[in-house]
Amino acid sequence: MNITSIVGKLFLPRQKQLESYLSHGEELQHEVLKKLIERGKNTEYGRKHLLSNVNSYEDFVSNVSVNTYEELKGDIDRMRHGDENVLWRGQVKWYAKSSGTTNDKSKFIPVSQDGLNHIHYQGGKDVVALYLMMNPGSKMFDGKGLILGGSHSPNYNVANSLVGDLSAILIENINPLANLVRVPKKQTALLSDFDIKRDRIARECVKQNVTNISGVPSWMLSVLVRVMEISGKKHLQDVWPNLEVFFHGGIAFTPYRSQYEQLITNSNMHYMETYNASEGFFGIQNDTIDKSMLLMLDYDVFYEFIPMDEFGNDNPTIVPLEGIEVGKNYAMLITTSCGLWRYMIGDTVSFTSKNPYKFVITGRTKYFINAFGEELIMDNAENGLDYACKLTGAEVSEYTAAPVYMDSKAKCRHQWLIEFAKEPADINQFATILDKKLQELNSDYEAKRFHDVTLQHLEVVKARAGLFNDWLKAKGKLGGQHKIPRLSNSRKNLDELLELLSQA
Repeated sequence: MNITSIVGKLFLPRQKQLESYLSHGEELQHEVLKKLIERGKNTEYGRKHLLSNVNSYEDFVSNVSVNTYEELKGDIDRMRHGDENVLWRGQVKWYAKSSGTTNDKSKFIPVSQDGLNHIHYQGGKDVVALYLMMNPGSKMFDGKGLILGGSHSPNYNVANSLVGDLSAILIENINPLANLVRVPKKQTALLSDFDIKRDRIARECVKQNVTNISGVPSWMLSVLVRVMEISGKKHLQDVWPNLEVFFHGGIAFTPYRSQYEQLITNSNMHYMETYNASEGFFGIQNDTIDKSMLLMLDYDVFYEFIPMDEFGNDNPTIVPLEGIEVGKNYAMLITTSCGLWRYMIGDTVSFTSKNPYKFVITGRTKYFINAFGEELIMDNAENGLDYACKLTGAEVSEYTAAPVYMDSKAKCRHQWLIEFAKEPADINQFATILDKKLQELNSDYEAKRFHDVTLQHLEVVKARAGLFNDWLKAKGKLGGQHKIPRLSNSRKNLDELLELLSQA
């Protein structure tokens, strides 16, 4: 009997509980809301919004308005400086640094002890529970898991709180027993210099019996490329013959799948997507064929949804889980035990089924590029271009940007196609100014650009005069309300424009 078959028995009770997702989803969600209100009613926020008088979902909606980070920022800042019982009970010590908003370079998402235990760690346990259900012959615990984490951010710490990437917070607070089945060692996992960390992880793990890997696809690929360089092997299974699964999340896996399949040619390799973010752990893929994810319904997360065709309206329809329609695109709101009340996370989802509730991530509520975890938003792009124009005397009339995905050596970049009304004297200088400004504006972009390890210097391609109008005209979209899509994870629009440019 292998170790996994023994450890796997510990997950049987939870696997049984997860069966309730098939028919009791709405009940589970309303029980979650009831618990969150009970635990939050005596906080400052709870008293202000009369949560003690809330006895139904309708009461909750009447008393609590929809929030973005800007609405909660003042309270979060107070919490970071030690104030207790503000958005959530007690003192919240940890804050996950995430990409910024219109007004700030970074967001600091509260991560309470309740949130750690009943959202983030529960999600990690359920990933294993569901994987073992799908793969009863697994031997993942007979070896070690390579877990790729982030780092602390001491420059953002204040007297009574600590800041870091969510993955670093999870590693810092994890049960010490978990370190028996994971690599690399904690000190390596929390290094801030990814260039150094990447090499150390590869050297620490290359001789280990790694059976499972977890992390963001772009960062993990960079580490695996280094493992191959050190080992001199052609395929990853020649280094780790018992590797069986990659638990991935954070960014879309599709652009990277072919590169992983070239690196790992073992037909028995599994890929399992998760939806975990600084704000919470929301979904897990539970089917080897169906790529949609199971919405996790009994964590400390209550979900609501705004139809995207009403997004931006003064009074959009907002529905709880039972109000969703399959195939419709929604912006997601969450209420959690980290003190996020009816919080607009910025992601959009579409449900593929009910009972169980399964969904796919469809994008963000705004134009963005998040191919490598950089979360570059429209406001970053506009401010960066404005700054570069001021310093070079250039004028931009139209632009669009998209990622150039990683090649076999894990190199990638952002590519900007810009039509100038007034060209800069030096296009390369313009690109450098823009690149540096984006790093100032967006901490996640700055982190991915660090030492050119994962994300290289952006590229600016000069468009001929009238290119964008010609493109819109060819698509029958010239004039009216049609707009150039500025930022996109997909290269479809940019490649069409570049093809049109090449024909000139």
